[in-house]
Amino acid sequence: MKIPYLLSFCFLILLQTACAQDQSPYTFKKPSANGTGKIYMGREIAHVMSFEGVDWLERNSRTQEENTTLALASLPLKNNSVVADVGAGSGFYTFRVAQRIPKGKVYAIEIQDDAIAYLKKKALDDRLTNVEVIKGTEKTPNLPANSIDLAFMVDVYHELQHPAAYLAALSKALKPNGQLLLLEYKEEDPMVAIKPEHKMSVKQTKKELAANGFKLVKNGTFLPLQHFLLFEKTGN
Repeated sequence: MKIPYLLSFCFLILLQTACAQDQSPYTFKKPSANGTGKIYMGREIAHVMSFEGVDWLERNSRTQEENTTLALASLPLKNNSVVADVGAGSGFYTFRVAQRIPKGKVYAIEIQDDAIAYLKKKALDDRLTNVEVIKGTEKTPNLPANSIDLAFMVDVYHELQHPAAYLAALSKALKPNGQLLLLEYKEEDPMVAIKPEHKMSVKQTKKELAANGFKLVKNGTFLPLQHFLLFEKTGN
């Protein structure tokens, strides 16, 4: 290979790399105490909660503190709904939803191996045959196209390390009339004692979801600590 050609080739590679970086939806800064330093549309993405926090997810006071009974009752479910609990954790919502849709199915999506093992054992112990545990990745839930009626994330969206890619994958997995529900701790309320990186405002959530082809169709304000935000695909 001639030197001038080699230099031109190297320059082309560098240029392509620079362009790819320019097109990235993410920027970076020094990480905060509970953040990754990765910025998406003005928001610092939070660290993923370790499954070592399972006791907090299953705490006895959770039902009263978060009014999970009302949250579950408000889910847009039918007897035969096919839903995905993204970032299922201990399955606090997974198994309660499964009992509500005996003719339906719940995909419990997790990326942490210890959570996956926990979910599989509990599904077996509770004899809930309509629960299927799936190992996803940071960019996709690994669900078939047009397979689910509803995807929901309970205090999970803010931890997605690649929100744009993940929302694109979820959009493909949702049926044409499918919906996406986000429960997120209220950033607007200083009385909600959750670390700032693990809270979301309605304004920020709408901005990010709109940029990825979703429109807000319900803003439920009935929960004490969390937003109840239901989205539909815009078709874009």
